[in-house]
Amino acid sequence: MQLFDVYPLNDITITKAKGSYVWDENGVRYLDMYGGHAVISIGHTHPHWVKRIEEQLSQIAFYSNSIRIPIQQQLAEKLGKVSGKEDYQLFLINSGAEANENALKLASFYNGRKKIIAFSKSFHGRTSLAVAATDNRSIVAPVNETDNVIFLPYNNEQALEKCFAEYGNEISSVILEAIQGVGGIIEASKCFLLKIRALCNQYNAVFIADSVQDGYGRSGQFFAHDYAGVSADIYTMAKGMGNGFPIGGILVAPKFQAKHGMLGTTFGGNHLACAAALAVLEVIERENLIDNAKETGEYLLSQLQQIKGIENVRGRGLMIGFNVPIELKDLKKNLLHNHHIFTGEAKPNVIRLLPSLAITRSEVDEFINALQKEIETLTSVKGVDPEMEKASVEVLAEVGRS
Repeated sequence: MQLFDVYPLNDITITKAKGSYVWDENGVRYLDMYGGHAVISIGHTHPHWVKRIEEQLSQIAFYSNSIRIPIQQQLAEKLGKVSGKEDYQLFLINSGAEANENALKLASFYNGRKKIIAFSKSFHGRTSLAVAATDNRSIVAPVNETDNVIFLPYNNEQALEKCFAEYGNEISSVILEAIQGVGGIIEASKCFLLKIRALCNQYNAVFIADSVQDGYGRSGQFFAHDYAGVSADIYTMAKGMGNGFPIGGILVAPKFQAKHGMLGTTFGGNHLACAAALAVLEVIERENLIDNAKETGEYLLSQLQQIKGIENVRGRGLMIGFNVPIELKDLKKNLLHNHHIFTGEAKPNVIRLLPSLAITRSEVDEFINALQKEIETLTSVKGVDPEMEKASVEVLAEVGRS
């Protein structure tokens, strides 16, 4: 039997990981500036995380949600404390797509409506309703298509107001990433988030904060949406929640009333997953990783902004992106193969950086040095300074206009 070939793969096999580094089968060490799609929150194989999982595994790994599972309540209490959302309720599942599915479903149960507002370049998952609310037609199968999702331009308050004025009593929810990940590290403005909150209040719609990628401290706050000083009705979580162990969840505002059978899951909230998630929160708290994400992220941003050749450096905390001009199109590939550094990308020309929240300044410096060297190599091979080329293009354009 062969694997179903849906992933473009690098010809590398990782066999060991520790902190911000991974090693391949030949013992070559790689700096991980991508964290496996923002999953690695506290560092690879953190000893406290490993210990928590081992201890739980020696007791019980799984039983269904038909019994009391005390570690779920322990996780809820710790999550409420670290996130500052102690009056919210927790429902546990397995992934980010499931989190968004359940959030959208719960919103519809709440107000009895069907329409969803999502935004251009959004990514909310690959399952039925989550993918319908994702702005990528290539991954939406015909069976996923629905007229219930309205896509609006991101950060456009006027379009949002117009949509509510037209469909207000039909809109069930607004789902938004405060920092779009797959969309290219695009940040929602404070005014836009405030407008969403105000309109949801006015029309009794549900504000869903998709915090699957930008949450769990990555932005330098527990939820990236916290930047605007507003509270969402439902927060969805997954990637950094288990540091690689599959777990997801939704935080549900007090106004939502639970009913038996309303939501459900077989594997969600199992003992082993909760142990992994509890370990993550304990490490985040003990090692002040949210503060580290903020401070080290600011340092990384400042260093990137000094590098000639890359464009539009942006982001918050340790969720950072920059544009790569055409003459540096091989930059991501060369960083991996020439300098042994993993980075991410967003089509068509964005490099994404999503390292562990525990990354150090010295590891950031290692990345910056490699990035500078590779840009110098690429531009010297072509014999063109990117800044000079840009200036030349502007001069030629001006000549053409005169």
